[in-house]
Amino acid sequence: MFERFTTELREVVIGSQLVAADEGAPRIDPLHLLTSLARRTGVLTALGCPADELADDLRRIRRRGGMSDADVEALSGFGIDVEHIVERVEQTHGPGALAGGQRAGRGHRPFTPEAKKVLEKSLREAIDVGGKRIEGEHLLLALTAVPGVAADVLAQRGIDYLAVRRLLEQRAAS
Repeated sequence: MFERFTTELREVVIGSQLVAADEGAPRIDPLHLLTSLARRTGVLTALGCPADELADDLRRIRRRGGMSDADVEALSGFGIDVEHIVERVEQTHGPGALAGGQRAGRGHRPFTPEAKKVLEKSLREAIDVGGKRIEGEHLLLALTAVPGVAADVLAQRGIDYLAVRRLLEQRAAS
């Protein structure tokens, strides 16, 4: 499948490895793919989502151990203050204790099953629109389509499957 990736998307996938390494994560997950996509392409900016704002959202979610704002809001309805819990964990175990675990080396990291699902879905999306190559837009489509924190983050910013699909259609028409 990797041979079908555009050069830009290969850089995104390789970049996700670096994002995971910087966070000390043992495996690459969809948030690592999304972070790298935001850093290395303009596709999110084209949808009205500045990369720096998305990066802030993703850092906040990582700090909470992967909990989206929607998760935090739902728990607050039960009287659970997630930010307070994160602060207490960090007081005991150090800053970023929930973010990535122990710092690992910069070597190869495997993809989580969720990240593999996103990459496989990006291939199906490219095929569905008649593409011969898998591009950043196809990865973004997959990130919006596969349920999880990455899809939640994008939805909160108004980026859903239909919005990305429209962007792809506009680009194909021009």
